Amino acid sequence: MKIRDFILPSLAVASLLYATQSIVRTQPVRELTEPPAPPPQSSFRNCIAAVGLVEPSSEAISIGSARPGVVDEVMVTVGDQVKKDQPLLRLRTSELRAERAVADASLKQALAQVDVAKAQVRVAESQVGVADAELAQSKRLQNFADGVKDIRVLSDEERSQRAMTVATQESRRMSAQASVAAARSSVSAAEAAVNAAKASVDVLDVEIDRCTIKAPLDATILQLRIRSGEQVGVSPGQDAWITLGQTNPFHIRADVDEHEAWRVRPGVAAEAQVRGNPKLKAKLSFVRIEPLVIPKRSLTGDSTERVDTRVLQVIFKIEPTEGIFLYPGQQMDVFFDAPQDIAAQ
Repeated sequence: MKIRDFILPSLAVASLLYATQSIVRTQPVRELTEPPAPPPQSSFRNCIAAVGLVEPSSEAISIGSARPGVVDEVMVTVGDQVKKDQPLLRLRTSELRAERAVADASLKQALAQVDVAKAQVRVAESQVGVADAELAQSKRLQNFADGVKDIRVLSDEERSQRAMTVATQESRRMSAQASVAAARSSVSAAEAAVNAAKASVDVLDVEIDRCTIKAPLDATILQLRIRSGEQVGVSPGQDAWITLGQTNPFHIRADVDEHEAWRVRPGVAAEAQVRGNPKLKAKLSFVRIEPLVIPKRSLTGDSTERVDTRVLQVIFKIEPTEGIFLYPGQQMDVFFDAPQDIAAQ
């Protein structure tokens, strides 16, 4: 037997053993570990599972502004309990206050003009009185002249002069009456100017008041994303810079898959479990069903989940439960109790 016939098979066997050992060494070692928290389990025999989102009972309210401007003062902080109409922040009002000062001066000027116009009315009315007295005197002299038949007492020229005086006095009286009417028109115009000036002042007062953003209801400040000196706009596309809502009690908005929606009935019993610790359970009270089925917005990341899933939203009130602390925006696992007759279908 040749040595070559012995060496080659030996090398082949040694290479195979070395390769096998290398492969075994490089394989990862998998150890069986316990999950950090047990999966959620429903206490209902026939249940519908859903994902719920904790929200204020008033829903989250994004505060807006009726006018743009620069923030002059922020008057609240996150977590503050505010009352209805309590100021939240104030916009800069220096320009508006300057405009109001101008409008106030215009109002005072208009009021003074009313006094001047009324004085002109009194002067014109006194001139009418003087014209009436002069006209009465002229008519008395003319009547006296008409009663004298002897031409030696009064000449025709004298009689004609007295008649012309009466006509002149009547014209003066009509002119004085026209002056009264014009003066009264000036009073009306001045009073209209006063009303316009008052309206301008009122408009500026409203604009100044609108620069103070107030709370629409008793609520808790949930998020504050604005600081003094920043710009506030009125564009609906802007992110909310103050978010508030009523947190006593909390509501939970459960998204039920459209394939399970037919099993949901008003007044259904339900419970919610805290994610990460399913032992913490909160009892829920039915509030309402949102009748519009909408596309699902909060995806869990499950590989079997379709992005075109539509959901029915059911709103529950979270009953106070000792030892459970919840926050707006927190996700919870919600389980509905499906009635037996529906579950059997």
